[in-house]
Amino acid sequence: MRNFTTRPEILGDFGVVASTHWIASGVGMSVLERGGNAFDAAVATGFTLQIVEPHLNGPGGEVPMLIAKHGEAPRVVCGQGVAPANATLNAYRSLDLNIVPGSGLLSAVVPGAFDAWMMMLLNYGTLHVRDVLSYAISYAQNGVPVLPNIAGTIGNVKQLFDEHWNTSAQVYLPNGAVPKVGGRFANPAIAATYLRIIEEAESIGGSRDRQIENARKIWREGFVAEAIDSFFRENEFMDTSGQRNGGLLTGQDMASWHASYEEPLSYSYKGYEVLKTGPWGQGPTFLQQLALLKGFDLDGLSPTDPNFVHLVAEAAKLAFADRERFYGDPNFVGVPMAKLLSDDYNDQRRKLIGETASFEQRPGRVEGFGGPLVDRPKGETPEGRQNKDMGEPTVARFDELPTGSDGRTKGDTCHLDIIDRWGNMVTATPSGGWLQSSPVVPELGFCLTNRAQMFWLDERSASCIAPGKRPRTTLSVSMAMKDGAPEMIFGTPGGDQQDQWSLHHFLRYVHFGQNLQEAIDAPGFHTNHVTSSFYPREADAGHLVVEGRFGQSTVEELKRKGHKLQVDGDWTLGRMTAASKTGGYLRAGANARFMQGYALGR
Repeated sequence: MRNFTTRPEILGDFGVVASTHWIASGVGMSVLERGGNAFDAAVATGFTLQIVEPHLNGPGGEVPMLIAKHGEAPRVVCGQGVAPANATLNAYRSLDLNIVPGSGLLSAVVPGAFDAWMMMLLNYGTLHVRDVLSYAISYAQNGVPVLPNIAGTIGNVKQLFDEHWNTSAQVYLPNGAVPKVGGRFANPAIAATYLRIIEEAESIGGSRDRQIENARKIWREGFVAEAIDSFFRENEFMDTSGQRNGGLLTGQDMASWHASYEEPLSYSYKGYEVLKTGPWGQGPTFLQQLALLKGFDLDGLSPTDPNFVHLVAEAAKLAFADRERFYGDPNFVGVPMAKLLSDDYNDQRRKLIGETASFEQRPGRVEGFGGPLVDRPKGETPEGRQNKDMGEPTVARFDELPTGSDGRTKGDTCHLDIIDRWGNMVTATPSGGWLQSSPVVPELGFCLTNRAQMFWLDERSASCIAPGKRPRTTLSVSMAMKDGAPEMIFGTPGGDQQDQWSLHHFLRYVHFGQNLQEAIDAPGFHTNHVTSSFYPREADAGHLVVEGRFGQSTVEELKRKGHKLQVDGDWTLGRMTAASKTGGYLRAGANARFMQGYALGR
């Protein structure tokens, strides 16, 4: 008997596209139909997501990717920009800050998404800049449907925009009002920015490759960088610190950085080789959780078994505690990943998982590596400062969005997975630069990422801020290899939950034989016991939330085990998408929660 699903698992042999918005999925499929490959389709899909989900990502954000060209080894694309040259620890301390603000100009790093998309297009795609940007330009010019979460997010920051961020109000409050749900919202300034990049890149002349390189240079050194440099030098804006601050990002920071390729980290589990980014992101926590869970007999459980939920949640607590102690940009700090994934280390750590829930932060110890935990108990905020959380914990339903006049809101992320008929694969998690992150740069029509909020202002921390350093991002992409070839790509928005929800999907697929859609639709859960990566860096000891579709017996057993249990709505946790190449088919699935994600294929 098969498990219930909201939708079919998509099967085909021409191509499959799954993303967190149906329009973006349609764009990706359109590119494949035109003869483009998975890399072309991913770029067009990624730029479209900036327009259709502006509360979840934007042109001024970042993106990590895992890519696999058929017949070649997979690679990581690092589109995570770095801290500005002026972003020293003393620069923040001189402003009497003990935590990086969660919004505004001070939390901006170099926006990395544009260069990463263009670099991949140059090296792996076949289409021109105009071809892949035309979809986003059209939607920015003509408008997209206003979803409840878009209207809810804008409504929640309306007072902030009206009183402090007037450049954002001019874009997102047309005629002074919040766009209506079901209406049409356009951003012609973004369309004009991308059109200008295309026209300038083409005017210089040359081949397709030359035009792509021209576009990258225009972004890093031309009018885009000039507008950002001027905006940051000449303005101060209110942020979550409760005071007006300027920014540290400069045009020189933009010119000095470019996207890069890296080798992925990997871990072998149940016949699969799972690939993740390095510890400049939280991706290795996925691998650490596998290393811990390898010692338990999960095959004898089920997706809704309380012991399955308990073991996975407790493993997450240990892995994420290690994230806080050890993870940071490996260009700046040593991160002992080989030790953290070793059998001897995890055999000892696994003994900490007992029959009852842990309420402690318990990182491991590796001689010569890591620093003390720098966590903030639940409810505590920076000394004497107002908490205006503009972080990225997870997406909320429109009727759950917090209200009030302080600009408090929650951001999120996007995701896409694409496989073409040649077997090329791309999985990407675009994020940052969402409409509530910082004020709009008026000449460009978009705002900048606030990813620097993930740095600590403590020199003892592996993720302490430093010029040129990557923030330890939550953005995470996943690829699973089998018999030496890529089989599955998958991911989800959700901040610190990304490497929980995506892990649950993988475990259901591997241990319980669920297909992509079944694993996505299965009841979700996660813990907020871990220290949040987002302002104001809270932790909720012993926390565990499960969807209401878990049976009452499971709920009661989890309570008996001592978890601080929260039972949420039936369809509230996770926004997974996934694609695979197995059994002679290309396959795809997408999350039905929040009525946005969609998978297409033929």
